[in-house]
Amino acid sequence: MTKPERSKSTARGAVSDKREAILRAAIAVFASKGYFNSKVADIASQAGIADGTVYLYFKSKDEILRSIFDAAMVEFISEGRRELENLISPADKIRKIAELHLERLGADRDLAVVFQVELRGSTKHMQEFSAAGFGEYLDIIRATIAEGQSSGDFRSDIKPIVAAKILYGSLDEMVTNWVLSSRQYPLAPMANEVLKIYFEGIKAR
Repeated sequence: MTKPERSKSTARGAVSDKREAILRAAIAVFASKGYFNSKVADIASQAGIADGTVYLYFKSKDEILRSIFDAAMVEFISEGRRELENLISPADKIRKIAELHLERLGADRDLAVVFQVELRGSTKHMQEFSAAGFGEYLDIIRATIAEGQSSGDFRSDIKPIVAAKILYGSLDEMVTNWVLSSRQYPLAPMANEVLKIYFEGIKAR
């Protein structure tokens, strides 16, 4: 790599690191103050940078929230696809999806608060979330259920997209309960509790 190429690579890395720092700061601020009560100045203070620096990377607070959704979904879907490549059984794939869903959000409470509480603050934010990978995530679940139907593992008399939404809704509710609960408990094990009921509903008779 030539010197100019190294310089460009270093610059791109610095930009990426700064964007990541701003997003992490925003997640912490939105989780503690709430999205609508937060200001760009709060995010800048949390990140240890000047207010104007934030605007070098993001046009608005809305764009920051949208970028949090985008980045989280891209990473989650990428990780999910890698994990599913090593599995053959549709049931094992469904189990892995559920485990990853709860493990990921259970490991980052601030991100879980942003997804479960702040996301639901307006229809606009919900629509942006749907455009930020949610449809692709839901389709992975749908395709896995359809695969299970083709192999005879899952019932053929259910609509895959409906079954996918039911699974997502169940996991989503577990995360919401965990975020709002006054008790401290691990979230990841709840995947097994959800799947005990879910598999009884979709497995072939």
